[in-house]
Amino acid sequence: MSGIPCALMRGGTSKGGIFLAEDLPTDPAARDDLLLRIMGSPDVRQIDGLGGAHPLTSKVGVVSVAGDDAADIDYLFLQVAVDRPVVSTSQTCGNILAAVAPFAIERGLVPARDGATVVRVRMVNTGTVAALTVRTPGGEVTYDGDAEISGVPGSAAPVEVAVEPAAGALLPTGNPIDTIAGVEATLIDNGMKSVLVRAADLGLEGGEDPAALEADPAVVRRVAEIRAAAFPLMGIDGTPETTTTPKIVLLSAPAAGGTVRTRSFIPFRVHEAIGVLGAASVAAGVRLAGTVADGLADMPADGAPMRVEHPTGFLDLHVDPVPGDPGAVGESRVIRTARMIMDGRVRPHTYPTTATEEPR
Repeated sequence: MSGIPCALMRGGTSKGGIFLAEDLPTDPAARDDLLLRIMGSPDVRQIDGLGGAHPLTSKVGVVSVAGDDAADIDYLFLQVAVDRPVVSTSQTCGNILAAVAPFAIERGLVPARDGATVVRVRMVNTGTVAALTVRTPGGEVTYDGDAEISGVPGSAAPVEVAVEPAAGALLPTGNPIDTIAGVEATLIDNGMKSVLVRAADLGLEGGEDPAALEADPAVVRRVAEIRAAAFPLMGIDGTPETTTTPKIVLLSAPAAGGTVRTRSFIPFRVHEAIGVLGAASVAAGVRLAGTVADGLADMPADGAPMRVEHPTGFLDLHVDPVPGDPGAVGESRVIRTARMIMDGRVRPHTYPTTATEEPR
């Protein structure tokens, strides 16, 4: 086999394989089988594939020319499970979103302008359109620059991301607070279906290390209970085992001068940072009155970004209010960075994608 064209890219605080749709099977089952073999799943180390043994590094973006004038490209996100033969399209990813725009320019799907190029991206998983501004001096993509984001070493060229409001209900139940699985929660979707819960309501301080949270069976059990209870209320198809939404986000008062502190279950592991659209949903929950963020968040001055604290730093973003409608939010804007790590051909393994044992 000569291999399949693929770019391995970092987008924000995530990493994954980026493909042209024409290079993958059109049948979803055949596509998913191929991606499992490319990423090396199911295997806790993903030792025989591109995956990095963590959900944040086991991601795939599939890119094609948009089917209408509302966008330049279509972007389908697939989350490839690490230790299970599961490929999910139940969510999109705002970090990999930052990678597919420069990828599309590099592949010639979008013509580059001298200086900066705006790429309108339809996130196929949700139907939402985002406008990404990519630095293209001399009509070529550059990944070099002085923009820094928490959770990524060094600096790179900024990718400015502006995401339109999600098409569905911001509060799926219509309530700023619901009681589910015995705890108060805000069920919200500003691009990422999320359940916001006060960390203190689970007996936590809010600044715990992700590994400590994952190793606490009582916390893991409670998070699973809350997540399962949210499924019917949020109208999510699938099961908690095969669907990656909703994310459960624990909120606490900021500890480093930000707006609010977070710990995000994605859904089984704890994010080392926070996803772009997950942060947008948190920020929307902070902006709305009467949610679980009331009394915890420290709102910034008018015009300043919200700073969402996470385990490896913070994410700054703007979530615009809607004048005259305190129950709605407008556009979300954030700076990300991206980098092309490898551009070539990947050779998937050929043995069946059956579960493998954990190394001894």
